[in-house]
Formats: sequence, C-alpha cells, structure tokens
Amino acid sequence: MGGGELGRAVELLVRQVGHWQQPRWAAAAAGGNVSRADLVHRLVQEMANLAADVEGGPRRTVPRLDNDLALPDQLRVVAADLVAAAPPEVLARAAAEVTATRNAL
Repeated sequence: MGGGELGRAVELLVRQVGHWQQPRWAAAAAGGNVSRADLVHRLVQEMANLAADVEGGPRRTVPRLDNDLALPDQLRVVAADLVAAAPPEVLARAAAEVTATRNAL
C-alpha cells in the first residue's frame, strides 16, 4: 500500500483482526460502548472523509456491509485512497487514528 507510517499501522491492525470471526467482531471494544466492528467501521469512514477532504470532493457514507469480515478489506481500500491523495501531515494524523483504534480493540 505504501504511505510509510499509515501503511504500517493499517497492516498491523489488519493482522490483528483479519482472522476474527463474527462473535469477536460483535464483542465490545475496550471502551465498552460500541462493538469492535462499529469501531473499525468508524475508522474506515474517518479515512474516507479525510480522503474526500484532501481531494476536494464530497464526503460519502461508506456502506456498512452485512459481513463484518469485510472490514479489513474496506480499511485497506480507503487507506490506499488516502495515501494516493494526502500530504504527509494528513497521513500522520490518519496513522495515529489507526493506532488508537488498534489499541482500543
């Protein structure tokens, strides 16, 4: 994917969650008020919003798919879009968000 720090952060998160089955996704995240799947989907939406802002386009809602096992792939796609468009300071902020989400899982 590239993107230095963001690419590494995304790959670490994907390695952490890529093998999860549905019950693990449905469990509460460390904060306890949302599921792990909701937390990762929120991160995917945040990355998509950052990419839209950088590109000067409209923000679009990232669909919440029926199968939470698709979340790692969604994250990879939106992160790749962000890497292609964003300056280093935005990528650093995005990497910090990915790391924070990973720590909350």
